[in-house]
Amino acid sequence: MDTPAIPLDKRFRAYLPVIVDIETAGFNAKKNALLEIAAVIVEFNSSGDLEITERYSTHVIPFKNSELDEAALKFNGIDPHHPFRMAIDEKEALELLFKPIRHAIKRNNCTRAILVGHNPAFDMAFLNAAIHRTQIKRSPFHPFSSFDTATLGGLAYQQTVLAKIAQAAGLEWDNEKAHSALYDAEKTAELFCMIVNRWRLLTDNKLGLSLP
Repeated sequence: MDTPAIPLDKRFRAYLPVIVDIETAGFNAKKNALLEIAAVIVEFNSSGDLEITERYSTHVIPFKNSELDEAALKFNGIDPHHPFRMAIDEKEALELLFKPIRHAIKRNNCTRAILVGHNPAFDMAFLNAAIHRTQIKRSPFHPFSSFDTATLGGLAYQQTVLAKIAQAAGLEWDNEKAHSALYDAEKTAELFCMIVNRWRLLTDNKLGLSLP
């Protein structure tokens, strides 16, 4: 992708927002398997609006000796042993996602990515645990800071559940597709962009950005 018309370096303290959603086999990041991960990159268009520019997702092979909670699998509908999942191991999955994120950081003159998620402590815990297990030396993400669309949704739309925020914001929502990492990441990204763009209009561009 070419250099953006308006780099993101001055908007979020030189952090690049990357929306992440992770589907797992339980709630314990150290014991339960990471099964699916998606990352959505957002950038400014030439009009100064934040929009989705790239999407990536992959199924992940449960790490060795990981635990699979049947209740979690029933909730997300994932069969970790399905022959057509086309899953890859954790390290390959992280490297697949981190490469384009690093490129986006560079072209936006940013220093790091910042994870955007819906209740992101969950996703960050599993992401950091996978990074630790795979011994990836440097993650593109800030290790503990994040943006939470549950909080932003409560502020902007008086709702905290992702589906209800999306509906309040006028976004389409398909319950049959929910709990797919890519679908949830895309909807979270759409919501994040809407709130950031709405804030820009409300503040009449008083943030000191070089926008049209």
